Amino acid sequence: MQQLQSTVQSLLDRAVAEGRERGVQVTAYFRGQCVVDVWSGVADPATGRPVDGDTLFPVFSTTKGILATAMHRLVDRGAFDYDTPIAELWPAFAANGKAEITMRQALSHTSGIPHMPSDVGLADLGNWDTMCAAVARLQPLWPPGTRACYHAVTFGWILGEVARRATGYSVTRLLHEECGAPIGVHDLHAGLPPSEDGRVAVLDEPGWTRGAPPTDMPPTVADWMQPLADWMNTPAGRRSCVPASSGVMSARALARHYAALVPGGVDGVELLLPDRVRLATAPHFIGEPPQMRMSLGYGLGGNGGSQGSRITSFGHGGYGGSMAFADPEVGFAFAYTRNLYVPNGVLQEAIDALRVGLGIPA
Repeated sequence: MQQLQSTVQSLLDRAVAEGRERGVQVTAYFRGQCVVDVWSGVADPATGRPVDGDTLFPVFSTTKGILATAMHRLVDRGAFDYDTPIAELWPAFAANGKAEITMRQALSHTSGIPHMPSDVGLADLGNWDTMCAAVARLQPLWPPGTRACYHAVTFGWILGEVARRATGYSVTRLLHEECGAPIGVHDLHAGLPPSEDGRVAVLDEPGWTRGAPPTDMPPTVADWMQPLADWMNTPAGRRSCVPASSGVMSARALARHYAALVPGGVDGVELLLPDRVRLATAPHFIGEPPQMRMSLGYGLGGNGGSQGSRITSFGHGGYGGSMAFADPEVGFAFAYTRNLYVPNGVLQEAIDALRVGLGIPA
């Protein structure tokens, strides 16, 4: 495995030298063992602080996969079921035609409320109760369950508030208790503690331009949150618990999380048993855009993307290019984090090298 480690390290170093990456991490597990854990570049160009294995990166929607695992663990323990109406635990959510929306619909992006509330602003993102109350007031854009559309930000508040009411835990604590602590991981943050600020990579998105607003529906990401990289470069952005998009994590933590979802887990710990994984990762829709394939909270492979040809591969990517997934049929788990948001990073090269080195078919 030392040769594979060196191969992937060289890929990262070259990508940094070529300006395709600035700071980057890659971690991979195979059959329960960490086989590659590499990094390169700088976390903060202003100070020259280098990336290391413990550097934390904002990973945006990659956070959704971690929240999904926490929700499935709560289903396992009987806190609620996939077909439980959300309003049973959160009565205010029933407003404006949402009384029958279920956990299954929320997890599969079919609840009909992908749009951000219009009566909040940037200063409200750090107030959990304010944001959840605003989401509870939303009216579905179409009858729930009749259409799939990616819930870019609302996904986190919908599920997170149900989990909070079921457990009494904040989502920040929930991710630690359910997804981190059982496998000895402490770097799966949604709502970063101030003490960890000095470990976070600074994001840069030199090519960002403001896109045209949607014409057929309210925006799923509010204009006032953008550019997203700038938002997550602020202490307020990192502190905000927005569990669809404000995760601050390391590749080490992400890869170990997904390794614990592969049969056999890591160090004998499986976050979800194989039967639960199969239920959680059964296909639920091919969405918008058409190449998106979703299960109950995870994106699926089988569409020609980085997760490979097997639809049983599952995980989540995030804005800017971060990616983490598990391929349970072959016992593979992978994570990639970065801070320079430009095309043509090293993601696919690293995955390809790992598959070749481990003898895994694409």
